[in-house]
Amino acid sequence: MAFPLRPNGSAGYSQKSALHKMALRTLLTLVLLCTSLVTSTSADARDDARRQVDFGIEVARQGLWREAIYRWERAVELDPTYAEAYNNLAVAYEHDGDLDKAAGAYEKALALEPNNPSIRQNYELFEEINERTTAANGS
Repeated sequence: MAFPLRPNGSAGYSQKSALHKMALRTLLTLVLLCTSLVTSTSADARDDARRQVDFGIEVARQGLWREAIYRWERAVELDPTYAEAYNNLAVAYEHDGDLDKAAGAYEKALALEPNNPSIRQNYELFEEINERTTAANGS
């Protein structure tokens, strides 16, 4: 197979073309390296967030709800895409009586995982209880 002739009559690639290819390969290598760093960083963030969530669960079981809230708030700071952390945070806010924050956390959890049955069930129960409370109070 022959290479097409360049306008100057030479076959193959020019030196400029070879430099361009080398630059593209270098750029591709950098993009792949950056992608792997971002993936590694996001995996680390999820691992750190998961540890916060797990610790929050343990302290909530002991009745230490303020500490649980702190841990779950930290988890969503570390990984703002962690729906379970928002769900747990919503339950804790609800337990603490901060219904506006609970609603916001449930909505964020549902936005992240709209088909998660646990989150949906918790949110629907939260709404039902709030509607009953509002109706009972005559508001």
